[in-house]
Amino acid sequence: PLAKRCRLQPRDAAKMPESAWKFLFYLGAWSYSTYLLFGTDYPFFHDPPSVFYDWKTGMAVPRDIAVAYLLQGSFYGHSIYATLYLDAWRKDSVVMLVHHVVTLVLIVSSYAFRYHKVGILVLFLHDISDVQLEFTKLNVYFKSRGGAHHRLHALAADLGCLSFCLSWFWFRLYWFPLKVLYATSYCSLRSVPDIPFYFFFNVLLLLLTLMNLYWFLYIVAFAAKVLTGQVRELKDVREYDTAEAPSPKPRKADPQHRLPKDQRCRCRNEGCAIEQEQKRETVSSNNEQNYEKTREARNPTYALSDGPTGKARSYGTDGRSTGGLSLIS
Repeated sequence: PLAKRCRLQPRDAAKMPESAWKFLFYLGAWSYSTYLLFGTDYPFFHDPPSVFYDWKTGMAVPRDIAVAYLLQGSFYGHSIYATLYLDAWRKDSVVMLVHHVVTLVLIVSSYAFRYHKVGILVLFLHDISDVQLEFTKLNVYFKSRGGAHHRLHALAADLGCLSFCLSWFWFRLYWFPLKVLYATSYCSLRSVPDIPFYFFFNVLLLLLTLMNLYWFLYIVAFAAKVLTGQVRELKDVREYDTAEAPSPKPRKADPQHRLPKDQRCRCRNEGCAIEQEQKRETVSSNNEQNYEKTREARNPTYALSDGPTGKARSYGTDGRSTGGLSLIS
């Protein structure tokens, strides 16, 4: 309803609900994780090694952190289904699906094995980029609506794109290895030498880092196109163009719109009969044309003058008159 009221273009109207939902969730989730890290006594951000201080199996999970885990786990569980069946299919949808699975496994397992302090830090460092990404996409959709160009949304989209690029590099490619990977790969062994599932969690976190680098290549490619003048307007480079869009998956017809079985069989038989009749007519026409060409090639006609009258009669090679008259200049 909002897209229709704002008179968005059909393609933008189809993608707007997805971006609006993600923007609202990520904004709320990141605000809550920011509150946990900077509005409480948790020192995880300023002192990353503290995530393993006094760690022990079966330790109690604070209620405020448990709430964050419940919300994030529910969201990424739904995101796996949404990526497959609801969201627009993009060039990186397979990688996005792997990302959601890895994130959900990290959320569930870190809660079960009491690595929840690290999890809050990971969520804080990742959600900020998603907030800016969805904010930028929404302004891209709203800048061209109702047959007019809105400069305010265009400016917001440009600023959002710039802040998104900077935050992606700073939070995911600088702070994430500096704070999270340093704490889980080095400080954890110093605090808890026999910490369980050390390689399991660090492999998943490294896989998350590789996916962050993969998406950063999209950002660099887009920035290069902007600087070289190949792109003048903001757009999501992960989305397919109209010419290269994949074919939609075939769907079964709605049962209430399908014909009864006997009518479907009758229509199918009638269609086959019509198709066979058309084929017979085509073959018959081709045979007649081939016969005429062969006859002309074997029996060419010649025009002979019929005296001073200026008339000529056509004769075949067999000496018989073809009955046709032609004028000779």
